[in-house]
Amino acid sequence: MNEQSLVIGTHNRKKGIELAELLAPHGFSVITLDEIPEAIEVVEDSDTFEANARLKASQQAVHLGRWVLADDSGLAVDALGGAPGVYSARFAGPNATDELNNRTLLEKLGNRPLEKRTAHYVCHVAVADPTGAIRAESCDICRGRIRFKAAGANGFGYDPLFEVIEYHCTFGELGQHVKQALSHRSRALRAIVPKLVEAWSKGQGAGS
Repeated sequence: MNEQSLVIGTHNRKKGIELAELLAPHGFSVITLDEIPEAIEVVEDSDTFEANARLKASQQAVHLGRWVLADDSGLAVDALGGAPGVYSARFAGPNATDELNNRTLLEKLGNRPLEKRTAHYVCHVAVADPTGAIRAESCDICRGRIRFKAAGANGFGYDPLFEVIEYHCTFGELGQHVKQALSHRSRALRAIVPKLVEAWSKGQGAGS
């Protein structure tokens, strides 16, 4: 495999570390947008995870002239009609923090019993070559429910509230390696790796 690094289209340091650890065993060296001063901010204005992931990968790849992997992921709560969905990162407003988003989610769910707090994380991953063409995609989910109180300091986003029912633990309580085995992002990445390896090989061979 070509030693050129793969750009991960995120500024989220924790997400970057998680993705890098998952891709490293497959021979990819990865860097995040924070390491590339000339990276652009892609406006995520689509109403689906798929469209946003494609947009982030394609526009960044064309701008940088490099292969870019981007994902769009979020939380869908059944009782809230699938919200926050694509607005997961800004559920509490444009300048939302994880803490504010979690508080907003708890407020909206109110005193609903646990059986009515079912939810699932969604992750759509897309890889674009330097021309902006989407060369590989995958999508997966992880089902669970929303706790009444945050628990655990691991992960990010809604992880301290999202309980994996079979484990009786939130993503915030589970260790990194357990989360990597279970999470929506890990599942989507595992699914895209063989497609990515094939596309990368063909692309590099064609001089991309």
